[in-house]
Order: sequence, then structure tokens, then C-alpha cells
Amino acid sequence: MKIKFWWLLPLLALLCLGWADSWEALRTSAAAVTSVQADFVQEKHLPILAKPLVSRGVFYYQAPGALRWEYRSPVQSIMLMHAGRTRRFVAGPAGWREESGASLEAMQLVMAEISQWLAGRFDANPMFEARLEPGRRILLIPKEEGLRRVIQRIELHLADRPGVMQRVEIYESEQAFTRMTFSDTRLNAKIDEALFRSAP
Repeated sequence: MKIKFWWLLPLLALLCLGWADSWEALRTSAAAVTSVQADFVQEKHLPILAKPLVSRGVFYYQAPGALRWEYRSPVQSIMLMHAGRTRRFVAGPAGWREESGASLEAMQLVMAEISQWLAGRFDANPMFEARLEPGRRILLIPKEEGLRRVIQRIELHLADRPGVMQRVEIYESEQAFTRMTFSDTRLNAKIDEALFRSAP
């Protein structure tokens, strides 16, 4: 179940990263972030594809635990987390449809990891060995063999501005990887709570 929702990892990272050269400084930066809004472009690179698959969207986060992660193109979907409840909606010909079942249960388990990431405790996550690298980069290496078959490593690239992530790269292999680039990031702005309660 953790493997199925590996795509949530860059989101968790983005919520709390700031410029830092130690785990303690990272946690201090995270404590100052009360909300995050950003646009993102996701590129899926595979050896069999002449061009990467590109998705675009936006996300909103409000401390201590409200989240909206929204893909706007080419397929519309929205994940919401509010008041301890996780929901996912997918747009179709008949409008928005809410998903349920085992996939949602797995998503809720992944969301339970958010408390560690929001506190900036990347070195405490039991799923990964975390390393602070030169050039404002954090490297996450899966510890479990099963997860390593799916994810080789995750690279988190911090921007110059504290609290802002520049990009995340998730490597399944050197030829197969997902890159998420963030732009127009806004920190600590007021966000309407209604955004976290329902899809459009």
C-alpha cells in the first residue's frame, strides 16, 4: 500500500522544506510555515516514451493538517484531507465521482506519515535513509528491499527562499523517473477552508 501511493512523497516533502544545512535548521524552517500554495508541473519519463507524460495542477496546504492536491490537466482529479478524513475525487463524463475502498484506505495510511514530514523530520522516517547533500539537496534512499524495487531514490531540491521547494525527482531507474517542478509558491497566505471540504 505504501508503494502504490509513492506519488504522495513529493507533496509531503514540499510542505515543510526550507533552506537548511542541518536537520535541526530544517525543523526550525518547517515550524514557520502555516500554509503553502503552489502550481506544479509533473513529468513522467519512461524509456518507451518519445516525450514525457506531462500533468499540471495546483495544491493548497493549511496547518495543521488540511490539504488539497489538484490535477487540472490532462485528467482532472482532487485529493482532499481535512479533519482527519481523506477523500479523492475523479472527473468523468458524468461529473465528479468520489472514490472509495482499499485504495482510499492505503492513501490514509500514507497520510499518517505527514506529521513527521511537516515537522521537518526527514531523518526520522522509517521508510527512508535521509541524507543532506551539498547544493541544498536532500536524498532519500528506501530502506526496504520491496520499496527499492519500485523507487531507487528521491531527490528533493530546495529553492533559495526558505520554505520553498524547487523540484522533486523520483527515480524508479536512471531512465524511468518522475519530476515535479513547483512555481508561484505562496507561503502563509490565508486559504478558504471550503477548498479542503469538497471538490468543485
